[in-house]
Amino acid sequence: MDKSKRLFLKSKRSFRRRLPPIGLGDRIDYRNMSIISRFISEQGKILSRRVNRLTLKQQRLITIAIKQARILSSLPFLNNEKQIERTESTPRTTGLRTRKK
Repeated sequence: MDKSKRLFLKSKRSFRRRLPPIGLGDRIDYRNMSIISRFISEQGKILSRRVNRLTLKQQRLITIAIKQARILSSLPFLNNEKQIERTESTPRTTGLRTRKK
């Protein structure tokens, strides 16, 4: 086989098979916080399907479970820890501001 034909052949890639993020026996439910917390970012956002490596059906069930947990107040809508730290460290002025002449 000459070089021109070799360029068009696809090389065989080896790949590692990863464990699925959700096991077969795991139930996707709003009460199962150990599973739900794996699919939320530090800011409290739902991670995308590509990041989670879930099927479309699993991603829909996770999204519904997260939204139900938020409505029932078992999960916060946003994680504002960074904002709280920032507001506590900034000094605040009290009283009226006076004009400088």
